[in-house]
Amino acid sequence: MIRRHREVRGWSQARLAEVLCQASGRPTVTRQEVYRWEAGRRVPRFWLPFLAEVLDIPRATLERATVASATAPDPAATLAELMPKADPLDQLSAATGRRVGAQAARDLAARVHSLRLADDVLAGRDLIAPARRELTAALRLYRDGTHTTDVGRSLLTAIGELAQIVGWIESDAGQHDQAERTYRLGLSAARQADDSTLAANIAGSLAYQWANTGREREALPLALAALAEAGPDAHPTTRALFHDRVAWAHTQTGDAQAAMRALGDAHDVLTAGHPDEAPEWAYWVSDAELNVMDARVYTELHRPLRAVPLLRDVLTRYDAAHTRELALYLSWLVIAYADAGEPEAAAETAARMLALSADVASDRTARRARVVLRRLNDFADVPEVRAVLAEYAA
Repeated sequence: MIRRHREVRGWSQARLAEVLCQASGRPTVTRQEVYRWEAGRRVPRFWLPFLAEVLDIPRATLERATVASATAPDPAATLAELMPKADPLDQLSAATGRRVGAQAARDLAARVHSLRLADDVLAGRDLIAPARRELTAALRLYRDGTHTTDVGRSLLTAIGELAQIVGWIESDAGQHDQAERTYRLGLSAARQADDSTLAANIAGSLAYQWANTGREREALPLALAALAEAGPDAHPTTRALFHDRVAWAHTQTGDAQAAMRALGDAHDVLTAGHPDEAPEWAYWVSDAELNVMDARVYTELHRPLRAVPLLRDVLTRYDAAHTRELALYLSWLVIAYADAGEPEAAAETAARMLALSADVASDRTARRARVVLRRLNDFADVPEVRAVLAEYAA
């Protein structure tokens, strides 16, 4: 209820916190606290009369709604837990930096997209240093400069998008703890910019990392919360991506039927029409990429007869300049061939995958290489497999 009435007034969470401080004369409520109320993590008992006043809601109605939401939190409560404890986006109280205009915000957005495109062809450890420098500079631009409300919102959106790709790069470099901190920063920026679809993308990216690093049970509710955060009106392309992340989380927890349903949902929503363009950060989401996720899910669920045709079809058309992704997709084809009882085909594919990934500075490809070699050990008596193991086992 608080969130709905806040949004009717066009207020951000930070603005509501500011209004409450003015109404109460106590400068102690923060944006993070407002977020906790809206997510059902806390009941704002002291603040109820002030909330009722500034939002024009009967106090009894507001109290019933906030108590109910606290006892039965919605998926947003999961995202509330990710908000950073100390907000690095707080602007200086007396900013003395240069005036930041709309062009600076557009320039930042362009650099963010350039970094995304660079990630298509460069691995995490090659990109991590310039990516972090870009994020540091963006934070300084926002915190130290002066700007209008609209420009500030554009900067926050760009920072959220930048934090998502920087977190992705850090994760690919194997720096998972730092990636999580960066994702939390990005979530805070997206929330302050009131961009729920971007917030969902950042939360979904973290869910994907958790699903791949032994935190499957935490990944699933986070992936579901990301889908809920985006809502039914988000662009179909983005919803397809969020359904795919739910499918992967279900796969990693071993729920085959739920994973298959989520894959179907992803394909269904991708075909839905929409009058607007998808967000620029979703440029890579396509039917072919959904087919790759289908195949990966089928492989993890040991259904090679479904996985192999999909992977072979995608790989015949895949851009060879995207070396890391090509190696990753080949790694799933190796496992699918092995599950299908085709060790010779598995060995041939593994040799290509391992050769491609040898010089790729990616933790993800290194992990997949180890998975491939362990699986090939089951066929060590096959000459073709033995040759690959002899060359790459070390």
